[in-house]
Amino acid sequence: MDYFLNEENVVKRLVYEWKKHGKLVIAYDFDNTVFDYHNEGHTYEMLIELLRDCKEFGAHLIVYSAREDEQLSFVKDYLTEQNIPYDSVNEAAEFLPFRGKKLYYNLLLDDRAGLASAYHNLKEALQRMKHS
Repeated sequence: MDYFLNEENVVKRLVYEWKKHGKLVIAYDFDNTVFDYHNEGHTYEMLIELLRDCKEFGAHLIVYSAREDEQLSFVKDYLTEQNIPYDSVNEAAEFLPFRGKKLYYNLLLDDRAGLASAYHNLKEALQRMKHS
């Protein structure tokens, strides 16, 4: 089996990197991940709470959105109003020693990219960090 298809190995890697660097870089999508884009009554409470907990534990949070630049002020205003933590929107963490076309992150939370698996792996990594 491929090493990182085993979720235990994913969690171990997250914990290792969190301990080594003192933080994780967590990217998360906006629409249908923390914001109900289609107004269907979704709240995303569990994910938002996990983001808050991770931020309290030193994570760097990047909103990684496909929205047009002129819509990003709405994104920032919504996140602030809803008390959803973020450090940047579509911008790499300034403390990283490298830059590239792709934003660097240790984990991506996105409704179109295995959100459930990423959520559970991050939640487990945070629990292990709190108990280590």
